[in-house]
Amino acid sequence: MKIIQVKTKRQMKEFVYLPQKLYGNNPCYVPPMWFEERNAYYGKNNPILSNSDFELFILVDDEDKSIGRTIAYIDFNHNKFYKIKMGFFGAFDCIDNEEAGHMLVKTAEDWTKNKGMEIIRGPIHPVAENWGFVYKGYDSPPMFMSPWNPPYYHKFFSDYTKAKDLLVYEADMRKGYILPERYNGFFDKFRERYPEVTFRKMKMKNIKADAKAILDVSNESLLDNWGYVPLELPVMEDMLKKLKLIVDPDAVWICEVKGKAIGYCLGFPDINIIFKQTKGKLFPFGWYKLLFGSKKLKEYRLFGLAVHPDWQSKGLDAIMYINLYKHLAEKNILMEANYMLEDNFKILNALEKLGMKHIKTYRIYEKSLV
Repeated sequence: MKIIQVKTKRQMKEFVYLPQKLYGNNPCYVPPMWFEERNAYYGKNNPILSNSDFELFILVDDEDKSIGRTIAYIDFNHNKFYKIKMGFFGAFDCIDNEEAGHMLVKTAEDWTKNKGMEIIRGPIHPVAENWGFVYKGYDSPPMFMSPWNPPYYHKFFSDYTKAKDLLVYEADMRKGYILPERYNGFFDKFRERYPEVTFRKMKMKNIKADAKAILDVSNESLLDNWGYVPLELPVMEDMLKKLKLIVDPDAVWICEVKGKAIGYCLGFPDINIIFKQTKGKLFPFGWYKLLFGSKKLKEYRLFGLAVHPDWQSKGLDAIMYINLYKHLAEKNILMEANYMLEDNFKILNALEKLGMKHIKTYRIYEKSLV
């Protein structure tokens, strides 16, 4: 076996399509949108990689067959914000072979160490924008912008420590989930107490302005969250651009006082279901299915919910969830809330009081390089 750095178009193609070769027959594997994926690993096309030093690696066997891949990178914004020398790895995929897995892991370690980094963390995928390896809940496909992997990946990281677990909660209205009775009237009481607070749907015709509003709330409300780095506008615009075709206005809300955003909740239908049907292809019918099929989906992801610090501890986070529930309940959907920090007990307690169930866990690893 040997490691190859991706330098040619052919090698890039091998890198991009390797997960399909490894897991294409697994019912939990979901292909990406290949049209975007083929171009996403070039820095000029990716707002995260454009501000990072990075290298793509492929592992090949003695017949030059690709059997593993990973990206190692240094996120300059992250390291500047935390005043740390940290490298990252992501896009990690490998056959079930310990020697192969350890070769990939060591390659990422050596690359980041040679760049002067003192610690490595991952997986954090700078293209798919997902964090962690599945640690609990392997038997269900991932929702859009979340990962899936086979269980054996963890044995490649036996000398790593857990950096953080990220939890996933679910509310399945199709199986009888309803908002707990204690929250009846909660919304109306909040509105009576704070009549200046208004709620509106995101304006797709003015997506840049709303991207800026969501960005500002995020950067003020999430600064104390583990691993969070203040977002730049191009990153937020890029994310909303991905969602523009599939957005459900009932699932994206901005909360304001006198026209200034103080909170938001961002949900979207799980278009991974469509990607699986179309095998990640847009042509000849993929565009049609994406554009019109997403309106019929019954699985949703609650991607983000944030409240400005001045309005925290006033129940606004619960109010935004209740507002979201009211507008989606008649559609009889399943809603998954992703990436809850394992030690954010305030949020976890709130989700459990709202009747949501913990169904999945992702794990992020890290290791000292000194």
